[in-house]
Amino acid sequence: MSEPRARRPDPPPMPTDDVKIAAVGTGAWAVALVVLAVVGLPADDRWWLWVCGVGVAIGLFAMWYIPRLQSARVRQTEPKGRSAGR
Repeated sequence: MSEPRARRPDPPPMPTDDVKIAAVGTGAWAVALVVLAVVGLPADDRWWLWVCGVGVAIGLFAMWYIPRLQSARVRQTEPKGRSAGR
């Protein structure tokens, strides 16, 4: 048997625009809500309107929360001496 090769290091994470991703998802839930409201649903299926409404609410929360999360992660990885000068 041959010796196993050394494991290569993991690549760095790809930069993404997470707020834009949340905005697209929120927009999709909003479109679904409008379509279902216009089409009309039987009384037994009205819960789908709530699903779409909650999807919009969670998306709005995500668009508010993601920038705060990302900035906290950046502050956490900064060297201690750099943040003291602010």
